[in-house]
Amino acid sequence: MKTILSGIKPSGSLTLGNYIGAIKQFVQLQQHMDDAIFYLFVADLHAITVEQKKSDLLTAIRQVAGMYLAAGLDPAKTVLFIQSEIPQHAELGYLLQCNTYMGELERMTQYKDKNRKQDTSLTSALFTYPALMAADILLYDADYVPVGDDQKQHLELARDIAIRMNHRYGDCFKVPEPIIPEVGARIMDLQNPGKKMSKSDESDKGYVSLFDDEATIIKKIKSAVTDSIGIVQFDPVHQPGVSNLLTIYATLTELSIQDICAKYESKGYKEFKEDLAHIVASTLKPLKARYDAITSSSELDRILDEGREIASAYAQKKLRKIKQKIGLGRKK
Repeated sequence: MKTILSGIKPSGSLTLGNYIGAIKQFVQLQQHMDDAIFYLFVADLHAITVEQKKSDLLTAIRQVAGMYLAAGLDPAKTVLFIQSEIPQHAELGYLLQCNTYMGELERMTQYKDKNRKQDTSLTSALFTYPALMAADILLYDADYVPVGDDQKQHLELARDIAIRMNHRYGDCFKVPEPIIPEVGARIMDLQNPGKKMSKSDESDKGYVSLFDDEATIIKKIKSAVTDSIGIVQFDPVHQPGVSNLLTIYATLTELSIQDICAKYESKGYKEFKEDLAHIVASTLKPLKARYDAITSSSELDRILDEGREIASAYAQKKLRKIKQKIGLGRKK
């Protein structure tokens, strides 16, 4: 049986980008892989690399877990848990730091981008967190990790660390492979299609929250940036806004981008965006209803408790093996 692993950071409001690029992809993957066990965790340790308000973080953690279940995640095939409830993540993260080079961490895109701005509030965790991300993956012997375009670099580092430690200490880790979705891997900001849709943006005009009401969703999609060309076609270079909207349309309807473009061949952006706005709203309405039902019952905590027990047992055994391989402790 293969192991598929994924995690999502609980910071800010979950967005349409999170749903299309991660949640929906993960659920669909599960539906098509009967011979796999899925480890899915809420990456709350990664959230605190920047300052978080306690009440907001607690809310976001439950939102992430609840929304995955609302989207159709099968609890019978899933180990759903909260990262910080498994202390082996942080401990293995340190062991991996000891086998990760400074140059590798300095090349990580997120660190380079933030460091380039010369922000004096950068924490050391923002530099070292890729080692913790590698620990998240390697701790459970993941065969495959679903990743978007912006996360491929992190998985490559995890693979490099695994290969390095296998060479140094013997058989330590399975080397994971990526699963990259063909469409919808990265949904862009509605107002600035040059950057990824982010739940951390100060302005909420560029993203659709999964908790927005119908009127707000429709307004945001209708006001999305397009261009003056006036043709509905997929051209990320010259028409990034329209191309982003086409990607959203395709992933939510499972129509091909080619078929969508043909549908609006003689029509303008107004009708295209109006239709898309109602598609997004009609997709999120039942999702939110299921989320409300799950989070208002005891089901969510029961599933998280079960996931914690299963993940903890596996993590303890794995970390004990790695420490023995390295030579830590007293047992030879």
